[in-house]
Amino acid sequence: MIYLVEDDDNVRELLSYALRSAGFDIQAFENAKPFWAGMERETPMLFILDIMLPGEDGLAILAKLKKSHKTAHLPVIMLTALGMEHDRVKGLDAGADDYIAKPFSVLELLARVRALLRRVGGTQRHGEGIKPEHIKLGALTLDISKRAVYVQGKEVLITFKEFELLHFLLQNIDKVLSRDQLLNHIWGYEYDGTSNRTVDMHVKTLRQKLGTCGEMIKTIRGVGYGIAWEE
Repeated sequence: MIYLVEDDDNVRELLSYALRSAGFDIQAFENAKPFWAGMERETPMLFILDIMLPGEDGLAILAKLKKSHKTAHLPVIMLTALGMEHDRVKGLDAGADDYIAKPFSVLELLARVRALLRRVGGTQRHGEGIKPEHIKLGALTLDISKRAVYVQGKEVLITFKEFELLHFLLQNIDKVLSRDQLLNHIWGYEYDGTSNRTVDMHVKTLRQKLGTCGEMIKTIRGVGYGIAWEE
């Protein structure tokens, strides 16, 4: 199930039709009030939120979703007419997993929805065979099945994309991963000129949330990032 919150009737109807035609279950809402009522009935697998909404806007909805243990790990796409870079950074920094500015391509939106839902379903591009349920490194633990992160035994709330980023880095300990590699693996498609900014912002917020364990994520200037840890 996908939940869409969009106050423009034409856009809401277009996206609802496109998503249903592509085989997705979709519930569309014109503002926050019916959306929260819908959340009482069912929790979706993905959210598409317009920012400029009457009353409670998309960023306010996003903030509540990311503060809840029930929905913090679920992917969110921000769909908005705000196209300036600082607006994108604001949305991504608030915990959004993707950002699409209007006007947009419906086919591109569907591709991004599929990419995020593949990851919700556990689809991986790396490795074969049996995968571990947990990854532990010093005081840091990832519970893969629960998609939970713990630092010194205490759970840390991170976003869907932050989990994917940390998971990928931990699977490549002591390797340097370029920003292009991270974008391709985690986002599943190429970004525009703001690509580096997107990766850097996710790394920055992930480090902050991990506290002292965030120091494990090393910056390799001019290249990308990697996990390094010594006893």
